[in-house]
Amino acid sequence: MSSERNAVSRRTFCKYAVSAGVALASFSALSSVASFAASGKGFAMPPLPYAEGALEPHISAKTISFHYGKHTKAYYDAVNKLIAEKAINAPSLEQVFLDAAKSPEGTALFNNAAQAFNHTFYWVGLTPGGANAPSGKLLKMVNTAFGNADGMKKALSAAAAGQFGSGWAWLVLEGDTLKVVKTPNAENPLQKGQKPLLTVDVWEHAYYLDYQNRRPAYVKAVLDNLVNWDIVAKNLG
Repeated sequence: MSSERNAVSRRTFCKYAVSAGVALASFSALSSVASFAASGKGFAMPPLPYAEGALEPHISAKTISFHYGKHTKAYYDAVNKLIAEKAINAPSLEQVFLDAAKSPEGTALFNNAAQAFNHTFYWVGLTPGGANAPSGKLLKMVNTAFGNADGMKKALSAAAAGQFGSGWAWLVLEGDTLKVVKTPNAENPLQKGQKPLLTVDVWEHAYYLDYQNRRPAYVKAVLDNLVNWDIVAKNLG
């Protein structure tokens, strides 16, 4: 997939989706991202909001070509196949994985729907050359919960580094308080009633081509250089 194709705007994609008869369904947990449901037939993987090479030198175009173009796509393909087989017509990916999590028979559907959601959340939460710190209401809440932005980054770094094996580090809203949590594999804070605001992917495929086993270096690069704090603030509301 070319960088130009990945850089297509959300507005252009929406026009294409509507012209193709694709219905729009929003992530209720993610105000800034739209998922596209094809009349119950599945979810189209949203395009990256930047070109494949836009996050370099912190995340390479090669990593994104595999991580987005292959891994993320595989989750969407799998969840769409399972939805078709089970005749499920859900309005959003989070509804799919939250419902699937209620039954052992839903494990495969949960894993793929949650991973599709988690990855989309991760991709949209990144930006090239963005502000390196939160501001406004978000900053006030960060200061209350963590002392300052550096304290929040330290908590996120510790959660990311401390996640054994594959998983995610998250900044979440629980009640009216910000917290940092970590989840293994495909799990998502929504399962515990927490609202996700930001996530860092710590599955090895997210960083191994660029950082090998240096997970903390990858996490620091993301938190210091790539977080889209405007999106995090919108997720907070």
